[in-house]
This record gives sequence, structure tokens and C-alpha cells, in this order.
Amino acid sequence: MEKEKLDRLSELTAISRKRELTDEEKSERELLRGEYRAQVTGNLIRQLESMTIIEPDGSQVRVSDRKRSKEGI
Repeated sequence: MEKEKLDRLSELTAISRKRELTDEEKSERELLRGEYRAQVTGNLIRQLESMTIIEPDGSQVRVSDRKRSKEGI
């Protein structure tokens, strides 16, 4: 998410603490929040899928490979 959008989201949050947001500001804030959430969630998923699990027998399995094998069941 671009810095300008994050700044605007912060600005809207600060404004909401001082006064009631207009309907237009509320919808803009929700749009920005949704975009922010989607980016954070996507980053987290990519990080988790790039991790490797070490099984008790010492073998290593990437989370993304493990996920794919369970989808085929």
C-alpha cells in the first residue's frame, strides 16, 4: 500500500477521534482498511507458505507443499 494511502487512513482515523466522519469519509476509510487488510493478509500467507516444517524424523516439508497435498485429499 502506498504511503499516501496509509497516511490518509491514519488521517481519517485521527479525524474520527475528534468528530463524526461524513458518509463519504466513512466509505473511504472502509475502502482503505480493506485494501490494507488484504495486503497484510497476503504478506502473511506468503511468509507462512515459504516456511519449512522439520518433521520428527528430520525430513523437511515446505508449508506450501504440505498445503497442496492436503487439497488433493
